[in-house]
This record gives sequence, structure tokens and C-alpha cells, in this order.
Amino acid sequence: MKCKILKTEINSFMSFGKMPIANGFLKEENFDNEFFFNLDIGFSEKISLLQLNDHPTPEQMFNKNYPFYTGSSEFMKAHFANYADSVKKYLKTNSRLIEIGSNDGTFLKNFINSNINILGFEPTENTALEAKKRGIKTINNFFSQKNISDLKDFLNNTDLICGANVICHIPDLTDTIKAVDKLLSKKGVFIFEEPYLGSMFKKTSYDQIYDEHIFIFSATSIQKIFNLFDFELIDLIPQITHGGSMRYILARKGQRNINSIVKKILDDEKKMNLDNLQSCINFKKNCEISKNNLKGKIENLKSKGKRICGYAATSKSTTVLNYCKIGTEFIEFICDTTKEKIGKYSPGMHIPIVSMNHFYEQKPDVAFLFAWNHKEEIFNKEKNFTENKGEWISHVKL
Repeated sequence: MKCKILKTEINSFMSFGKMPIANGFLKEENFDNEFFFNLDIGFSEKISLLQLNDHPTPEQMFNKNYPFYTGSSEFMKAHFANYADSVKKYLKTNSRLIEIGSNDGTFLKNFINSNINILGFEPTENTALEAKKRGIKTINNFFSQKNISDLKDFLNNTDLICGANVICHIPDLTDTIKAVDKLLSKKGVFIFEEPYLGSMFKKTSYDQIYDEHIFIFSATSIQKIFNLFDFELIDLIPQITHGGSMRYILARKGQRNINSIVKKILDDEKKMNLDNLQSCINFKKNCEISKNNLKGKIENLKSKGKRICGYAATSKSTTVLNYCKIGTEFIEFICDTTKEKIGKYSPGMHIPIVSMNHFYEQKPDVAFLFAWNHKEEIFNKEKNFTENKGEWISHVKL
């Protein structure tokens, strides 16, 4: 099979089986028409890139009723406020700033009362509308060369383009990078953060692999990819978000100084074999061990008469539930706060999604924490559950 970027060969090394759309929460009458695809992953050693071998179309994944709002998490609001502060050093009076995948405007709202000319690209209609209500100029469309052609004031005149948890969603990275190239000023900077391959391998957090995450990046892969387009990696900033992410800072070659941390992290990745297939083979073995251990733990809890619920109907939970074949015989319901999900069923395994009231009224013995990357925020919120001898479990170490 050919790599989506270089059309070089990729090595397929693992299958998670038939998988539905991760955010495809559905009503009972739609069970028979549910969409599935083969969630297989491969690795291109030429650019050290892990990618899905197949995926739904962007339009299937990102549509008018996308069930995720960035601003629903206090932790993420604080994270994006800090993100905004950290990038201001690349801006000046009347600079132009574009965010790719701006969602409900949580990041860009930090610049509303400044002299920065901001613009968001957001393909999902409901979240784009929310951003517009906040007074944020938003184009309700995918970021691409075609869709920037009318932005005369931004072409070759944008000092900063940002993204967060979105570049890995874009199948045509070549088009995205070329669009960035057309927009950025001579010393302009492209900054984005994504789930980090090194963290995923270390934690065996295979739930990072689902339809939207077409690529899982490392510093090595980003360096190799952007080198093809005359960009260079000038800084790397590890993040704790999403269970371990990396912020990548890129500029045109020779235009900015390169932080010494870049070489250090690249050297570390080489030692971890993130630049070759061996790390992928080890990851596959660890996934299979994790799957067997999780099934054994849940079956043991059920044999003792424990009632198990799910906590937070995340997109990542779709991979865990379908890969491990965990359905309603193990988990009675999944509680969530997102109104677009409540009253529907989880993709594939069809576990009911209910409001948080069920968590407090039904008093389950065990809660499967699908939003494990927000555990501090959730554990602090749900102290009563823990104090009343409630048990938290997950497929990763909590």
C-alpha cells in the first residue's frame, strides 16, 4: 500500500477489526444502517509515519452535528488560554492569525479584544455557529488551497497559523501544507499540537487510534514531512493533553533559530525506535496483552456481581469497546454531559448514553473512565464516588 504523502510503501502491521465512526453516536432505529470500516494501521519508514490504511471521508466524520465542543472542558479552556499566551511572541500589532479546526472558538476567543486579525476554519456547522455567536470570524469549511483562494488579505501575509488536535485529521496533508505555505509571511510560523506517538506507545493508549486520527505523529515524522516543503522544525513543546501530546513549531528554512530541544527529542526518538517499524511491532504485542488483561478484569468484576458503567462517551472509547468486544453484557450505560449524545447509543457496541444523573442515582460499583486523560478534573469532581468505595478502571494505568 502507498503512503498518503509520499506514495512510498507502508508496512501494514495491525488490525483493530471492523470499526464504526468514533463519534457516530446513533439512535436505535439506525442500528441496521451503521457504517463500518476496517481499522488497520501501517507505518512508512521513509517518513517514520504511522497512519490508518483506510478511513471514512472527512464529510462523514465532520458534519453539521459534530458532538464535541472544546469549551465543554474547564481543563481545555485553561489549556487554550495558555496556548494563546505562548504564541503571542510570534505576533505583532495587526498581525493575521488563522486557526485550522477552530471548533467553538475556545482558542481564538483569547484574541478577541486584541489588535490581532483572527480567522477560524471549522467544517462542523454546529461548532462553527457557536464560534460565530462569540463574535469570532469563522469560515464553515475545510482548510484547503481551494478554500483560501479568496483570502487576499491573508495570502503571504499571515504571521501565525495554529491548530490543535486537527492536523492529524486531514487526509491530504500535502494540500494542507501547501495552503499554509501560500498564507504564511516570510517569517511566519505554523504551530500545531497532536497526540504524540511516543506517549501512545509508552502508555499503550491504543484508543488514540480511530477514524479521525488518520496520522499519529512524532517529531521525526514531522521533520521528515515538512523538510519536503522547505519548512524546518524550530521548536518542540511536550504537552499533557490527551494523555500526551506534542506541540510542533515550524518555520521556513533559515528564517528562525532552532531550539536545542529539537535535536534532543529527535535523538530520544531514535533510541525508542520511533523512526522504524520495530516500535510498531512492540506496540501491537502490548495492545494484545492490554486487551486480554482488560477483558479478564471486567469478567472478574461481573462474576462478583459488580455493576459497571462507563464514564464519558468519548470518541476514543469507540476503539476500546469495539476492539475488546465490550457491550451491554458488561457495561450497563455510559454517562455523559453532551446533549447531542444523551439518548443515543455508543457506536458499534450500542451501549445506552445517558445523562450524569444516572451516575449519581444508579450508584454503580465500578466506573470505566473513558476520558482517562481528564482524570484529575474528573476525580476531583467525583470525590463522593471514590469515598463511597466506587472503583475506577480503564484500559490504561490510572
